[in-house]
Amino acid sequence: MLPAPSPHAALILVDVQPDFMPGGALACHEGDAIVAGIDRLLRTRAFRHVVATQDWHPRDHVSFAANHPGRAPFEQIALHGRPQTLWPAHCVQGTPGAALHPAIDWSAADLILRKGSDPGVDSYSAFRENHGPDGARPSTGLAGWLRERGIDEVYLCGLARDVCVLWTAQDAVALGLRARLLWDLTRPVTPDGDAATRATLQSLGVGID
Repeated sequence: MLPAPSPHAALILVDVQPDFMPGGALACHEGDAIVAGIDRLLRTRAFRHVVATQDWHPRDHVSFAANHPGRAPFEQIALHGRPQTLWPAHCVQGTPGAALHPAIDWSAADLILRKGSDPGVDSYSAFRENHGPDGARPSTGLAGWLRERGIDEVYLCGLARDVCVLWTAQDAVALGLRARLLWDLTRPVTPDGDAATRATLQSLGVGID
């Protein structure tokens, strides 16, 4: 059972959207297994501040394999001087697959943060977009929003454990926040990398519950 969080802690729910569930455009391994638990957690109102991120891509997004003739999903290309995985088209703005999961009561969320809307830059982390053409990683504004509310610790869950949740945890630590990951309320794209993900989190000092 989750210990009572500090009043200076926020919960960040990363990309809990139908396109990341089984049958969705970019299904995570057992992605739907976290839905009921997240709904129960939100209904406890244990956190004063709850942030939900939402992948929100235009149809011409650079990360979609379909926008690179001759390329297939999960291939890698170079983008802005760095490796970029090409994904199946997913979480396209305004589509049902991009909605926050309808089986969850989202009324506890006081910020819905949409990311990935720049067609030329991918966006995994809740805090910063991926590297752009100038080499920088633009802020999403979340760090400032948390600071204004006196938040110094974040609890993380959602999808995918090995991509957007992991990047969010890494950025949280880099920004000076304490971070805890609710392991059972996350799922990976594939479970093959779970050991590496756990080792990375532990090396950063991220707590795993």
